[in-house]
Amino acid sequence: MKYEKSCGSVIYKLENKSIYILLIKHNKGHWSFPKGHMETGETEYQTAIREVKEETNLDIKIYDGFRYVTTYSPKENVMKDVVYFLSTPINNEIKPQLEEVQKIEWINENEAKNIITYKEDIKILDEALNFIKTKKLDIY
Repeated sequence: MKYEKSCGSVIYKLENKSIYILLIKHNKGHWSFPKGHMETGETEYQTAIREVKEETNLDIKIYDGFRYVTTYSPKENVMKDVVYFLSTPINNEIKPQLEEVQKIEWINENEAKNIITYKEDIKILDEALNFIKTKKLDIY
């Protein structure tokens, strides 16, 4: 069994008292959060920051206290952990990495659940939104 690990982030911003989530449409057609493979010597935070920058051109601030791990098998004899953090953008210049990303959009939190492709990602979003609202991050 081969083991892989990726890290990424649920990125949000507040606009007119509404929460918007950054979603990317991958070239394979699914909508999700930015993420990617961990490189040797990197921490989970470093991987998430680098992958978000590569896929979206955004620099992010990661919040302490939110870490969600999902495990699945992307192909036979491979198990993969994906670690997600919660963050906000530091800059606003979105630019998709064309080799991997078709489209990047800020989507209202309620609409995001209808656009996200995988059920597990909807669970991740629900956990992130609960954390945002419970911790009152930059909102209330």
